[in-house]
Amino acid sequence: MQVFHYFIFLTLKHQIFFLLKNTASATRFTFVNSCDFTVWVGTQPNGGIPILSDGGGFKLGSGESSTEIAPKGWGGRFWGRTDCVFGSSGLGSCVTGDCGGKMQCEGAGGVPPASLFEITLDGANGMDFYDVSLVDGYNLPMRVVAIGGTGNCGSPGCTSDLNAACPKEQQVVSAGEVVACKSACAAYNEPQYCCTGEFGSPITCKPTLYSTTFKRACPTAYSYAYDDATSTFTCTGANYILTFCPKGT
Repeated sequence: MQVFHYFIFLTLKHQIFFLLKNTASATRFTFVNSCDFTVWVGTQPNGGIPILSDGGGFKLGSGESSTEIAPKGWGGRFWGRTDCVFGSSGLGSCVTGDCGGKMQCEGAGGVPPASLFEITLDGANGMDFYDVSLVDGYNLPMRVVAIGGTGNCGSPGCTSDLNAACPKEQQVVSAGEVVACKSACAAYNEPQYCCTGEFGSPITCKPTLYSTTFKRACPTAYSYAYDDATSTFTCTGANYILTFCPKGT
């Protein structure tokens, strides 16, 4: 038992050291909910990187905004969860994007399908690398805007309602409504859709009818695993605004 407690102490000490060391050039993430319903934001750090102060998730009512600060070198992903019900203990479930039945995801990822904002801060040459990805499917429209940075600071996103045009085999239905659209990989589990096996390289894994449909609707978002050329953006010294259901959706 003492060994376990010592391990926990070392883990917390490492996370505190990471945060203190990298706070000087922190990045601000602002989340805006322009949907006409509540969104529960989920956050997941990359491996070995501390969870943000939100504990990995928080509630964002319609019309509300919230800000999180990420230290230098942080990396991870953000997504929106829908139709969530949580008790006073913080346990419950979400119809889309659920992360282990907890309001604060505590490092767990969201269950696909879910629209993702992915970012790595202070990567090669000090640049942030970021994208909006539909590789794990789609549940909510979103857009990311970089504020105050320099470089290829694009505004990736998916503002189309892909649920409305989702093929039947890819639909996630709740209470008679399509609430999310699975990726072709998740729906059909074929190597050409998942970029696995003999299709496991950029040379052999090409756009399919399904990924092309996603790409046509959302040109700046990742539509399949090797959709790098038009979907990865770089920026230096920026803060970021992530809007769910942005104007014009």
